[in-house]
Amino acid sequence: MNPRNFFAELKRRNVYKVAVAYAVVAWLLLQAASIFFPAFDAPPWVMRIFIIVILLGFPVALVLSWAFEITPEGIKLESDVEPNKSIARRTGRKIVGVTVGLAVIAAGLMIFQLVRPKSASQVSETAAAEPVSAKSIAVLPFDNLSRDPDNAYFCEGVQDEILTRLAKVADLKVISRTSTQHFKSAPDNLPQIARQLGVAHILEGSVQKANDQVRVNVQLINALTDAHLWADTYDRKLTDIFAVESEIAKTIAETLRARLTGSEKSSIAKTLMVNPEAYELYLKGRFFSEKRTGADLRTSIGYFDRAITKDPNYPLSYVGLADSHLLLSAYGAVSPKESYTPARAALKKALDLDDSLAQAHASSGLLATLELDVNRAISELERAIQLNPNYATAHHWLALPLMTVGQSDRAITEGKRAIELDPLSLICNADLSWVYVNARRYDEAEAQARKTLEMDSRFYVAHYYLGEAFQFKGKLNDAIAEYQKSAELNNDPFSLAMLGQAYARQGKTDEARKIHARLREQAKSQYVSPYAFAVVLTALGDKAHAIDELQRGYDDSGFYISLIKVDPLFDPLRGDPRFEALVQKVVGPKQSRSTTAK
Repeated sequence: MNPRNFFAELKRRNVYKVAVAYAVVAWLLLQAASIFFPAFDAPPWVMRIFIIVILLGFPVALVLSWAFEITPEGIKLESDVEPNKSIARRTGRKIVGVTVGLAVIAAGLMIFQLVRPKSASQVSETAAAEPVSAKSIAVLPFDNLSRDPDNAYFCEGVQDEILTRLAKVADLKVISRTSTQHFKSAPDNLPQIARQLGVAHILEGSVQKANDQVRVNVQLINALTDAHLWADTYDRKLTDIFAVESEIAKTIAETLRARLTGSEKSSIAKTLMVNPEAYELYLKGRFFSEKRTGADLRTSIGYFDRAITKDPNYPLSYVGLADSHLLLSAYGAVSPKESYTPARAALKKALDLDDSLAQAHASSGLLATLELDVNRAISELERAIQLNPNYATAHHWLALPLMTVGQSDRAITEGKRAIELDPLSLICNADLSWVYVNARRYDEAEAQARKTLEMDSRFYVAHYYLGEAFQFKGKLNDAIAEYQKSAELNNDPFSLAMLGQAYARQGKTDEARKIHARLREQAKSQYVSPYAFAVVLTALGDKAHAIDELQRGYDDSGFYISLIKVDPLFDPLRGDPRFEALVQKVVGPKQSRSTTAK
């Protein structure tokens, strides 16, 4: 056959049109599969088979188009159709019409996928899309096989201790427990969880505790291949639990071929001597501390105090006690000075007992940040990271003092590292938005706040960070809507203050003054930071009283006062001699205002 005649025949028989139509239909089917298969938890191989079937169908469709023709009497072989009775041209027009319609649907579907909100899992999977290190691991929550359900805190303690020992190895990437707690032990969808957390390996386990006997089962799995790399069972006395945790961490590090320095080997092998009753009290204190309410924090303080009474030489009890006191000022309406004194004493004792505790140095760094001792805060947090490179909280907390002194690039780097190690942490994700706001990078602040809210739409902090991003991008109405959501969700002083200052900037001064009065009323029964009052007064144009409040905040040693060098909310005060003098007092050369033992 002449090539020209061949190509003309391809055109007459609608082979080209069928090829284009098939491609459009195939694309639509693939997009639909990518939406529906994950919704039904279909394994990855289902999608691969689906793609293969579609690819194999393409040449089949072309052959059928060449060999057959649709006629009024039905489908016939092309050779059986008389040329004067062929309706191929009419069929071709119908194919073009259908193809155009499908193309419109495909375009609509593509637009929908671009603009639709992502789920928390999609957000974290996107974040974890970078190449996964072979030396990465997540320790999932251990199953509590004990008859007493209250032993859940003990399971968390075993999981956390193994994780903490592994996290000290710089050659490993170890995901924080905050993120792994979102999953159950021994889940069915290991590859999906590994992608969300950005790791190659997962450790599963269970704990069974009866009186002074403990059984720990563990198995290490390559989540990408579903291969079981190692498993073991340990039957020991409660007093030997630290040795078990040390042995498990050491075996995992060796299995993953991690390079260990001498100090890292010592840290993993370190076996603490602690009274078993004191250890259980410490774990109960941790359990309640992580609930983050004023009542639970006070309960945790009681457990930590009892643990210290039982065994005054266990340093982590002092760290837990210090952290609970520091958190009380944020969650329990306690003034900063009330919480700093007991926290400072507890951290001094912890570091006297063990100067190599990353947790103690990180908490000392947080306390120094709160006390406006920025240099010491950075130094302590850097020391914590040196001792535990995978400690997400230390990276998160280090971003804060760096932010206050205007080292925004480094603060953003630390904030991103915290999220890499703790990808599902709401506060790590939200506070990176805050860092972007204070760096005047409002587009990135908006994107990061939205990402956090996609993970949890009720996380009030992210709403007022998103409000700030909107406000400084000139979208005041949108900002007010976010501040209102934040206040409705939590009714905390800062959310109210943000709403008040936005009303003032919108010209609704009466509404702003009502919120200011409401904050004054709240301050009669709970601690309200002077910073909150200063935010509203600045927006109302009452600069003198705003600076008075900021001075009071400095005297109170509240954390937020440390932001005045970078916080765009106080731009109207810049250039005022009193304000500039206060900035120098807060972040100037003289930064040490108290002594915390190292």
